Amino acid sequence: MTGSMPTVCLVAGEESGDQLGSELIKALNGRLGEGVRYCGVGGERMTALGLTSFFDITDVSVMGLTAVLARLPRIVRRVYQTVDAVIAANPDVLVIIDSPDFTHNVAKRVRKRAPHIPIVGYVSPSVWAWRPGRARKMSVYVDELLALLPFEPEVHKRLGGPRTHYVGHPLSENSADLQPGDGERRPLSEAGKVLLVLPGSRGSEIDRLLGVFGETVAKVAKDLPDLEIVLPAVSHLEGRIRDGVSNWPVKPHIVCGQEAKKAAFRRAHAALAASGTVSLELALSGVPMVVAYKVDWFFRRIKELNRIFRFSSVDSFVLPNIILGAKAIPEFLDDEVQPDVLADHLKALLSDSPQRREQVAELARLDEVMRLPDGHSQRGAAADVVVTAMALDRI
Repeated sequence: MTGSMPTVCLVAGEESGDQLGSELIKALNGRLGEGVRYCGVGGERMTALGLTSFFDITDVSVMGLTAVLARLPRIVRRVYQTVDAVIAANPDVLVIIDSPDFTHNVAKRVRKRAPHIPIVGYVSPSVWAWRPGRARKMSVYVDELLALLPFEPEVHKRLGGPRTHYVGHPLSENSADLQPGDGERRPLSEAGKVLLVLPGSRGSEIDRLLGVFGETVAKVAKDLPDLEIVLPAVSHLEGRIRDGVSNWPVKPHIVCGQEAKKAAFRRAHAALAASGTVSLELALSGVPMVVAYKVDWFFRRIKELNRIFRFSSVDSFVLPNIILGAKAIPEFLDDEVQPDVLADHLKALLSDSPQRREQVAELARLDEVMRLPDGHSQRGAAADVVVTAMALDRI
């Protein structure tokens, strides 16, 4: 502690955590005033708001087993460096933000060495999808958990996890960016419908799905020759995707960047997507979709655990379906992913069919289900929990 200045330590491990952390700092400044000391591990956004980072976040921001193994000695050193720095700072609260392989290892060690420091977890690991035993283990070193999905507090209660608060999802808070303005999404009765194709954001997903998605699009386009195909691509996979679609009989228009992606969502009439967060983006944009995935074991595990623990009233691996508790979005896994089947469902969604009307009506409920009470903002709700957790009597 330094005089009467409260100290908040925030530890993130990647870009998405830096974004959440920066919004949390803004909200905390609104609750506590400008006289707060921020330290921890963050990126450009958090440091621009006054956080003193113990080291460059890129040292621990790695994805993929090969990359992690290559940097493992450095990551381990950074874990212990972070723990030592947190102990030295003696903050009023430690907030760990996502990236559990890094941040939770920090939190466990801080709890052992300085049990008086309150610890808040921001973003629940997917204990409802795999390794449910992590919930009970987290309760030892996480005092309060901030969840982005509305069903997660009940999941942690059932699994013996830490006290969990639903604070809203950033996508839900910013859903206006995804929803069409006047004239952006043309009436379904007009020619030139727009179909989004979203084969994933990882190379392995692209390899598994791009071929079958191309076959599906070709079958849909036979019945809708004026169909416009738009494929939003993450920049680091653009070349791989362009090579993969070079032999498609119907060529998609490939767009890159978040703004181009959001613009495509606002124009789209339907989508064919890999399972993932993108299904939630599409749902909030009001775009009816068909979801497919060629596995890894992860999604089978979601379905198995859902049956065991009844996290949702519907057996599903698609986030909007789980949140809504309804099989609103047709989903296909592994051998079920067949071009003929996918194409038939997409053609129904590209017409004024009962299937389309039913799905659009269900998706319209999502914003209400995910909205926080009393008009609270996502970052404001998170800040309220953090402030409550702080040992303010130590100031």
